[in-house]
Amino acid sequence: MKVHNVEMVISAVRPEQYPDEGYPEFALAGRSNVGKSSFVNRLIARKSLARTSSKPGKTQTLNFYKIEEQLFFVDVPGYGYAKVSKTEREAWGQMIEQYLTGRETLQAVIQIIDVRHPPTADDCMMYDFLVHYEIPAIVIATKVDKIPKGKVDRHLNIVKEKLNMRREDPLIAFSAETGTGMEQAWSEIKKRM
Repeated sequence: MKVHNVEMVISAVRPEQYPDEGYPEFALAGRSNVGKSSFVNRLIARKSLARTSSKPGKTQTLNFYKIEEQLFFVDVPGYGYAKVSKTEREAWGQMIEQYLTGRETLQAVIQIIDVRHPPTADDCMMYDFLVHYEIPAIVIATKVDKIPKGKVDRHLNIVKEKLNMRREDPLIAFSAETGTGMEQAWSEIKKRM
């Protein structure tokens, strides 16, 4: 998909603040600093619409990005970041859970995982949450450019096994650097619109 129009619509913390256009929505979930912003920026061919940060825990709201007047990407706070107070983490958790379980326009969660390492306990917990609530997932194994080509399949299998992935959820090898997996990611998104 060629993207010409992208607009950051709102940073929301409560349902009454969510946009009401009714476009299909795709939430972006992943550990703090896993590369969610780089994923979005690569997909929409922008350098810095989604802010990348070297400081984990930067996203603290649900950020709604309207793409081509057709869909929303919703960037949710990264999980598994320890330097945030327990109270703050719990508040984020409730905000994210409320959005993921109650939003009718949510089509799928795009869960981003660093393919160089086996999924963490937090990655597994997030995926189990999606399975429990029957929320479709598109799993993006990012940073695939950082491992030798011959080892990619092995790394992908580790992700699949560790998450105990459902058959219907795609697993896409992705690189924000090279653009690997971009077409496939868009095709999975379009299928669900």
